Amino acid sequence: MGGSHSREDLDLSDSDSEDAESRASDNSSDYGTPPPASASSKAASGAGAATPASIDAIDRHLRSLHLKYNEPISPNPSPGLAPTANPAALNAVKLYLHIGGSSPSAKWIVSDRLAAASFVRAGDDEDDDAPASGPWCLVVGSKIRARVGPELQLKTFPAQRRVDFVADGVWALKFLHADGFGDFCAKYHSCLFENSYGVAATDEGRAKVFGKDFAAWARPEDGDESIWEDATDGFSPGPKRSPMPPRTPAMKPLMEDLREFEEPVEEGSGIQSLALGALDNSFLVGDSGIQVVRNFEHGIHGKGMSVKFSGGSTNFSTPKKALLMRAETNMLLMSPATDGKPHAKGVHQLDIETGKVVSEWKFEKDGADINMRDITNDSKGAQMDPSESTFLGLDDNRLCRWDMRDRRGIVQNLATATESPVLQWTQGHQFSRGTNFQCFASTGDGSIVVGSLDGKIRLYSKSSMRMAKTAFPGLGSPITHLDVTYDGKWILGTTDTYLILICTIFIDKDGKEKTGFSGRMGHRIAAPRLLKLNPLDSHLAGANNRFREGRFSWVSIACHFLTMKLCSDYH
Repeated sequence: MGGSHSREDLDLSDSDSEDAESRASDNSSDYGTPPPASASSKAASGAGAATPASIDAIDRHLRSLHLKYNEPISPNPSPGLAPTANPAALNAVKLYLHIGGSSPSAKWIVSDRLAAASFVRAGDDEDDDAPASGPWCLVVGSKIRARVGPELQLKTFPAQRRVDFVADGVWALKFLHADGFGDFCAKYHSCLFENSYGVAATDEGRAKVFGKDFAAWARPEDGDESIWEDATDGFSPGPKRSPMPPRTPAMKPLMEDLREFEEPVEEGSGIQSLALGALDNSFLVGDSGIQVVRNFEHGIHGKGMSVKFSGGSTNFSTPKKALLMRAETNMLLMSPATDGKPHAKGVHQLDIETGKVVSEWKFEKDGADINMRDITNDSKGAQMDPSESTFLGLDDNRLCRWDMRDRRGIVQNLATATESPVLQWTQGHQFSRGTNFQCFASTGDGSIVVGSLDGKIRLYSKSSMRMAKTAFPGLGSPITHLDVTYDGKWILGTTDTYLILICTIFIDKDGKEKTGFSGRMGHRIAAPRLLKLNPLDSHLAGANNRFREGRFSWVSIACHFLTMKLCSDYH
């Protein structure tokens, strides 16, 4: 995605850089307010030249009218941040704009040789004297004014004293002073925190949002980094997997496809869900059927095969969720009961080999129909069991287990059934308060991780669906998809704009290594890692550049995920 120009490096070899630096020196590091006309006249006429009295009188009269002069904007976003000795000099930047989109001629151009980057509250420019109480905004000169939030896609490059972000285009700030870059980053994070949680970015505010046990989440730079050193291990070969093709020149195009699977999306054939297989194949579920892809150690690749839907009721709509089961010969497909809503009243059971829907199951509890938002296997690996008959279900305030057998433990006779068979609620809990569950996943031993609308991620042990062992606080964005490694040590959460990688390992008071599924982590929690597109790629992807279904592979903690090109709403 994009032209041949680097995403990371700006071409500063021209004379523009020297021009900006010379201007900085000539203006005595004051980039906030240009001198008034009277002062300019004095400077132009020499030190001994006198200004006519009439001009001075006019100037005094204009100032008495309290007109809106271009005053320097305070770079200090809250009382908790101490002002610097010379803030106007520290916020001096050179502003770049990326043009040309993804064409080979794409490049960065200088938009403003010298500007001031500041943070102000929305409403600061209104006429009333009341203090502004709106959200914090980033202001750069007269060209940029944007709300501080995830939508900026802001990324920093400390070695270059550079900040990239998206605001009706892709912009880059090049700071003239190293201290100014650090000061900007600190203020940006403070403003982002306050906009996201509604409290000031003080120690008290962070404790209120994250709690004392999650101090590392509030200040990632102070967290224990040792846990992430173990995450850099190389890929290990997995059982029953196809070997990677040899690295020959003829195989180079294929190797590129393995690194990132991007299937062209035709109108009306968008991908809705990925069913990641443990054997040779995985499956992409779309509007018109199922695409079969080949599993490799480092990715997936299309086989040119597909399975078309047939059978079932005439109102069978496009599935939003697919679940492999029974040694990956069958698949449960969950379709929304209402357009625009993810909830379903039941599931369709598909025989993959024949492509036929062999049964339509209903969700029912105590004789009443209920809806489900999401389904997943009892455990990571249960899909390999040829006799699998149970799976997990999730709704906004429900977490449960469904059984395809009747209450006596006998598999229901689907061939002679006169109506849709009913799934049996065998275990679960209905929460009284609004948990707003969105998605979930299971580990190898059957422990469960659940994501919520408020961004919280809860860990439940295999023995209880009532009380979470660990609850990670939200970071401001709803969790739309979750995955977890087989051993439960790593969790990958998906939001619209970033992926969040969490390590659940901790050492208990007895010195034993545990995960957050089996014990309460307390303050022994490592800060997460956020993974997102750089601002340029995010902007080039279009308005609907949402991440979809971040997943782990079966053999390592390497991620495979559906990016924007696989979304049904991106063409």
